[in-house]
Amino acid sequence: MNVEEPSLLDGPGPDPEPSTRPAALRERLRGRCIVLVGLMGAGKTTVGRRLASRLDLPFRDADHEIESAAGMPIPDLFSQYGEPAFRDGERRVIARLLENGPMVLATGGGAFLSAETRERVGLQGISVWLKADHATLMRRVRRRQNRPLLRTADPEKTMRDLMEVRYPVYALADLHVPSCDGSHDRTVSAVIRALDERLAAEEIA
Repeated sequence: MNVEEPSLLDGPGPDPEPSTRPAALRERLRGRCIVLVGLMGAGKTTVGRRLASRLDLPFRDADHEIESAAGMPIPDLFSQYGEPAFRDGERRVIARLLENGPMVLATGGGAFLSAETRERVGLQGISVWLKADHATLMRRVRRRQNRPLLRTADPEKTMRDLMEVRYPVYALADLHVPSCDGSHDRTVSAVIRALDERLAAEEIA
């Protein structure tokens, strides 16, 4: 399901319908996790925290969980052990987290590329792609210097290359929600609407 990008002129919108109120939506998840996927800079952590707060669910960030388990930042994991070892640990951490739903889970940018992880998410969660354009992603990632994949001579080209490879895989997610500049709360509301429609469709099927 795709959600249309909201206009910046839109107001906050009406109060949510009863079916989208936190208790009702949590019950309809039936223990599944809400799994946010997308490139670095898509807003997975910020949106995820606010979404979890709105729905009164636990929030977990897979990258933070990996750093905690390893006792070192992700850039150091990349430099000391290489990306394949990091991806193996990432798969194991996400598999563990999915067993403890319902929760809102923010994943790293490369996590959803794993067919094993996608299969687990399909069984134990609902995947939500936070889709942002190149300009938005670059504006956001420039605020932080801990992006090992962007430590290249041309970060903008690297980001485009990542988009070309990863966007077709992210498109396999259950829901697509635009992540644009402006209030993250607007994106959170769009995710909740998309979840509500998805869960309603499941009940009809």
